[in-house]
Amino acid sequence: MFGGLGIPELVLIFLLLLLLFGAKRIPGIARGLGEGFRNFKGGLKSGENGDRLDAPDDPDDRRRESDVEGR
Repeated sequence: MFGGLGIPELVLIFLLLLLLFGAKRIPGIARGLGEGFRNFKGGLKSGENGDRLDAPDDPDDRRRESDVEGR
């Protein structure tokens, strides 16, 4: 199933999480993980389209930026 984890192992992990965090915090943790995965997936999709916000368009701009940082 999940890399050799069966149903009994998953139930045990869930029970341990329930004991550690409590029933009130688990939905919030799951929601945060879901949003994180969604953002990660969206970042991968935007990377496939060639949308890079941190990369300069012109290679000469990159050279000029490194010259300024060295001074």
